[in-house]
Formats: sequence, C-alpha cells, structure tokens
Amino acid sequence: MHRVVALVRPVQSTFELGCAVEVFGTPRAGVPQRYEFDVCTETPGLVPTTAGYEMAVSRDLSALDTADTVIVPGWLPVEAPLSDTVRTALLKAHARGARLVTICSGVFALARTGLLDGRSATTHPGRAEQLQREFPRVTVQPHRVYVDHGDVATSAGAGAGLELCLHLVRTDQGPAHAALLARHMVLPPYRPAASAPPAAEALDDLLDWAGERLGTPLTVDDLAARVGVSPRTLARRFADQLGTSPSAWLLTRRVTAARLLLEETDLPVEAIAARVGLSSALNLRRRFRDQVGATPGAYRRAYRAAPQPRR
Repeated sequence: MHRVVALVRPVQSTFELGCAVEVFGTPRAGVPQRYEFDVCTETPGLVPTTAGYEMAVSRDLSALDTADTVIVPGWLPVEAPLSDTVRTALLKAHARGARLVTICSGVFALARTGLLDGRSATTHPGRAEQLQREFPRVTVQPHRVYVDHGDVATSAGAGAGLELCLHLVRTDQGPAHAALLARHMVLPPYRPAASAPPAAEALDDLLDWAGERLGTPLTVDDLAARVGVSPRTLARRFADQLGTSPSAWLLTRRVTAARLLLEETDLPVEAIAARVGLSSALNLRRRFRDQVGATPGAYRRAYRAAPQPRR
C-alpha cells in the first residue's frame, strides 16, 4: 500500500488539503483502495484553517518517516519561514526515496529546502513572479499546470492540484485506475500538463535540439534537464512514444549521422567520430559494427561501389 502523508500548517488551506484527501484518502465503492492517507503537522493539536475552523491533527513529523509520498498542500503565508525541524524532515524523507509534492503555494516550502535549485517548477500565476524573485535558481514556469520530476512535483493553482494528484495516480497505478477514479469523482478524463507543450511535441523539440548537438558530450541527464523532467520520466516518455530508451535513441542517432558523413564526405573515421560525439575512432567502429553490421570503412567502400540514385 502506497503511503501518502500531507504536511499541514497554520493557517491551512482547506481546498488544497481536500484535493489530496479526495484523490488519495477517500474510500470509494468500486475503486480499489491503493493508498493509505494520513495528515501530520510540526506541532500536533488544533490547526487553524482558511475556512475559519480548526482541525485536530494528532500526528507529528515522524509520520513522514514511512511516507512514500509527502504532500505540502499550500504554504500560507508564503513568506513564512521553514523551520529547521520541517526542513530536516522533508530532506530526510526525500533522501530516503519519498516523493515530495506541492499544491499551489506549497512550492515556497519546497523551494526553501533547496531541492528545486536548478529545476523547473510551477505555482499560481499570481505568485510566480515572487517565487522567481525569491528563488532565482528555480526556473519558474507559470503557464504549466504541473511539473513532475519524478522525485519532486509542483502544481499551479488549487484546482491544478487535483490534476497533479490524478497524474500521480496514473504514474503509480496506471491509466485505467486513474480513469476509474476520475469517473467516480466526476472529473474530466486525464490529460497531460495543460497549457504546456504536449509531451509528444516537447519530445519532438528535444529530438531536434539533441540532433543539432551530437558533437557535444550529451548525456541522458542533459536531455532530461532540457525538457525539465527527471531521467526516469524521460525514459518513460521515450518508451511510450518511441519504443526505446533515451540512451539507445542517442546512440542510434549518432550512428545514423556517421553513416551520412561516410556517404557524403571524405572525412577520416577519427574526424567523423568527433563530429557525432562518439569520442574515438575505436568507439565509432565498435558502435557502427553493432548497429550496421560492417565497419565504417567497409560501409563507405560498399556504398560508393554501388550505383546511387540522384538526391
């Protein structure tokens, strides 16, 4: 059972917390219960809410020790500092492998841990400028509904929190279970992060970008950073859309580029290897033989000996 724990604070937004409760913590007839949901706070007791009532929270931060997903459902006021105790608990959960998720203003708490430095994130458009100003090392994308890096995820306004939570269900449990849950909640079918380029379009742009930089030491981490996702998420997109892995695609693209240079130029193998990012003639020969079934030299000779159609 996947354990989800929401970390609340005074004054807690009821709607943001309700998004997490409805998706992860509400039993529904005909929908298998695949999540265990709990709520904790730094100082257990009565926690004021934005709705004017107080809610009793009995669990302290030790609840995060066994969480698979930690949700910060808002952080008001957004200027509120992160105590050393909360920061340590969040970093400890992340280091243990828990996924950290924020809804709307909750991103301000996550940004104060440093885990968003060098990454993209989103929040309510009305707070995007402040988030970027306070955390210049975070790439704020205010038009994204949510941004999921695998280990950390952020959502825009409160309503976007529902979409992010359903996206996480789809990631964890598959599209069929997510669709069943959405139907019971009378919500529209799952969609990718709206207002952002569709995943397929973003992947097309990435392939073009990488193809123009084959001579550089591109890595899978570089590709993932380019589209603002984790390497694991990128691998999932490649598998879904291309039926291969990022590293395998990159190698095939480099070998293909080498084939064109062998056909169209008189460059030596060493120069071709450098141009396509395969570092050495030896590496090119090995990779080329694995994929094409011949050495670069043999391929060039065979190509030029055969009659060629006009291009």
